[in-house]
Amino acid sequence: MNTVKIKVLKLVESAKLPRYEHEDDSGLDLFALEEQEVLSGEAKLIKTGISIELPEGTEAQIRPRSGLALKHSITVLNTPGTVDAGYRGEIKVILINHGKQPFKVLKSMKIAQMVIAPVISAEIEEVNSLSKTIRGEGGFGSTGL
Repeated sequence: MNTVKIKVLKLVESAKLPRYEHEDDSGLDLFALEEQEVLSGEAKLIKTGISIELPEGTEAQIRPRSGLALKHSITVLNTPGTVDAGYRGEIKVILINHGKQPFKVLKSMKIAQMVIAPVISAEIEEVNSLSKTIRGEGGFGSTGL
């Protein structure tokens, strides 16, 4: 397993540092800083109370927790959320409640997971045509449902 060092700044003393629950997990758990209620159909911005410094050439992807999704229909609205290496603000998570009941986010509750991933930069080249492929322009269900 590849390892990179992520610097984490607690913006408030009560914030919890991200952590892996198991040694071989790919996602670090992120924790809510404060209690909030997310009503049915509502999206809320949940603070974590931390900022991070990522190594150049990486990003942090903010992803839902499967247990919250299955048991409570709570997910990350812009999944995966992207934290760029140059961002130094607080990590916040947009949770949405797709369930029928209000959901209470408790202080220090695991609300999402953060996966550190490499980033490949693209060099854009404008062209007059693209190479031909068997698939061509087929998309949006073109191979069947």
